[in-house]
Amino acid sequence: MRASIWNIPTGRRTPCLGNLPPAPPRPAKRTHHVIENKDRRKILHPHSRPGPTPSPFHRAFISQSLYLSFPMQRIMPTLCLALAATGVASSQAPPDPALTLNLTLEDALKRAHANAQQLLSADLAARIAHEDRVQTKAALLPSVTWLNGFIYTQPNGSGSGAFIANNGPHEYINMANVHADIYTPGKRADYQMAIAAEAVARAKVDIARRGLDATVVQNYYGMVVAQRKLANARRSLDEVRQFLDITQKQERGGEVAHSDVVKAQIQTDQRQRDLQDAQLNLDKSRIGFAVYLFPDFRQDFAVLDDLERATPLPSFAETEALAQKNNPDIRAAEANVTQGTYGIKSARSAFLPTLSVDYFYGLDAAQYAIHDEFGNHNLGSSVVANFNVPVWNWGSARSKVRQAELRLQQARTDLSLTQRQLLANLNAFYLEAQAASLQIASLKRSLDLSEESLKLTLLRYQAGEVTVLEVVDAQSTLVAARNAYDDGLTRYRLALGALQTLTGVF
Repeated sequence: MRASIWNIPTGRRTPCLGNLPPAPPRPAKRTHHVIENKDRRKILHPHSRPGPTPSPFHRAFISQSLYLSFPMQRIMPTLCLALAATGVASSQAPPDPALTLNLTLEDALKRAHANAQQLLSADLAARIAHEDRVQTKAALLPSVTWLNGFIYTQPNGSGSGAFIANNGPHEYINMANVHADIYTPGKRADYQMAIAAEAVARAKVDIARRGLDATVVQNYYGMVVAQRKLANARRSLDEVRQFLDITQKQERGGEVAHSDVVKAQIQTDQRQRDLQDAQLNLDKSRIGFAVYLFPDFRQDFAVLDDLERATPLPSFAETEALAQKNNPDIRAAEANVTQGTYGIKSARSAFLPTLSVDYFYGLDAAQYAIHDEFGNHNLGSSVVANFNVPVWNWGSARSKVRQAELRLQQARTDLSLTQRQLLANLNAFYLEAQAASLQIASLKRSLDLSEESLKLTLLRYQAGEVTVLEVVDAQSTLVAARNAYDDGLTRYRLALGALQTLTGVF
């Protein structure tokens, strides 16, 4: 490309690098900007602004910047290629590990609580039950109503019109009514039932939360053990590659047969396949866990390995006390029994009388005015007391009582079953956690012995004392010991998570 700039001192064009055509000639005269006003015409020159005079170097730099010219038909393809190359490079760049989201178990639980559909549904049900409680409580309290109305009756020459019940052809009503239920046992029983129903809903929220926590713990440590097994697979692959290199060197030295190299190569290929399977298992664990953590699907996260920092297992007596005190299934079953008890009272209230009082104050007259045509006050007050006694309802009330008694019997049966099931699950989960806890030390010892065995077997193989089969067996034993130790740690963590669904966090 060629370009040219205007040389201020000489007044000539100086060629630049490139094949660009020469720039258009410099205009002989600068265009002035004219601003018209009603009163006068004002000519503004570009250099007519007040201020310091630019230096010659400054003027030369501005002139060269303004008059440097390039053809756009050649610049645009070059820019497009540069931008495309930048985009490809950025899209092919590997993800930055610093941008990966690292989650602890507490972070995972918080995210799961915010996004779990079953937990949100249970919480909404508990809020609905709370509003039912508020409404039934409000039904027990006095209420105030402002009554407004107009009644028209066909006149017939009398004072009340054609209908005896009305006060006149025109009747205006504008009054306040205060209503209070003095004795209504049914409403009081309904309020207690609403309290018990809210307790059931709150307990179900806790049940859903603990079930979700157990699922999160299972997925979290499933991903942790998948990460560990991937690291174990890489380490095992490095070990068999090292052994393959040893056999190849000894074969070249005539110390071992070619069959040892073949056996070592077979082990290397197997460890490569194990590494691929371990990576696949980790990816699948991450995909399944992401469903519980994020509202949108994403995989740019990792979990922190805390298997070595497990909570010690408390005694069985402490665990049993926590289960009896904090178990949401027991609370829900007990609240169902309470609800059934008050359900019987609510049904029996159909046999009992009710007493209510209404107080009215305001206007109920033939004229919409404070005084009538005779000067009498239209504003006044009245009290109405209602005492209702049920007499006969064709056995409907008795049927409701029997129905409520059956529901209470069912709730008590469910409570008894829940208590027995709690004790059975508590013993089973505790035994599982105890066995997993006792086996961790044994698995760790087996891992240490397997590592020592492999080292000694390799030394003996290099000394020509053992065969390649013993080395392969020691390698396989070490791989199994590593995975078994990680599985043992994960088993204990999962057993604690299952136990805490009954006792709560300890």
